Amino acid sequence: MNVLVTGGVGYIGSHTVVELLNNNNNIIIIDNLINSSIEVLDNIKKINNNKKIKFYNFDLRNKDLLKKVFKENKIDIVIHFAGLKAVGESVSEPIRYYNNNIMSTLSLCEVMSEYKTKKLIFSSSATVYGEPKTLPIKEDFDLKTTNPYGSTKLIIENILKDLYISDNEWGIVCLRYFNPVGSHESGLIGEDPKGIPNNLMPYLVRVAAGELECLNIFGDDYDTPDGTGVRDYIHVVDLALGHLAAMNKIKNQTGVLVYNLGTGRGVSVLELVKTFEKTNNLKINYKIIGRRPGDIAACFADPSKAREELGWVAKKDIQDMCKDSWNFICNKNKK
Repeated sequence: MNVLVTGGVGYIGSHTVVELLNNNNNIIIIDNLINSSIEVLDNIKKINNNKKIKFYNFDLRNKDLLKKVFKENKIDIVIHFAGLKAVGESVSEPIRYYNNNIMSTLSLCEVMSEYKTKKLIFSSSATVYGEPKTLPIKEDFDLKTTNPYGSTKLIIENILKDLYISDNEWGIVCLRYFNPVGSHESGLIGEDPKGIPNNLMPYLVRVAAGELECLNIFGDDYDTPDGTGVRDYIHVVDLALGHLAAMNKIKNQTGVLVYNLGTGRGVSVLELVKTFEKTNNLKINYKIIGRRPGDIAACFADPSKAREELGWVAKKDIQDMCKDSWNFICNKNKK
């Protein structure tokens, strides 16, 4: 299939492109490189024996350039990763998040409609559930958000549902990610945000590597086993494979399908830190500070719907995530 991947040089996008190439798909990437690097494209090619990838560098909100991509390529399906993604930053810069994430999706859907490409996999998030009343989280739970990042994902999900109501030729899958961590086993691609990382694992590995002095743990007074926040950490390669399963599901049908992609196991921040230390034989300098705006106590998935309908299940464990994350930063620092 000819697959357009928006944000395909980013963290989750790049790992998904690797798996798409492994399954002999033709790949077109659009990425504005705002939080990624063109070197990632070279590393994807190294992993996949220099398979051909078409790459376009621009912002999805530029509809003229987007139309040019659709004119130049026959696109069968779009996997839409592009967007800003830091919860804390979204609280301090809400207008930027609403503008970027929502307007880019509207632009994409308008051009897809014009060129009659009506298969879309959307990168959503478990943040659409807000603070759930019970755990684990199922897809039919009430949707409510606690931060602007999550709100952009929920608004886009609603836009996509309305789009299908208006035109039932569309086939759409919304994948609600839990907490992606880890890296490709080659060590060539991984989570490598520009500037100071907003997410736990890339910050942790930079502390381990001596690039940052100390890991701040936001709050130890949550109603959790050790007081630190509990999350469902999923290996990014498992997550990437979830997109292939979703693509196989939607390619011959219409409608809007929603799936959680998680392991179903909650892990606290302190448990993750201790596992990282044990797995990699390292000591992490950390300190507890106050809670972060927009964060919740605990969040983990019921992934049974994805298992039953997509035939997908997360296979890698937390030790794999810690080992591969450290391998990536060590490999990067050798260069």
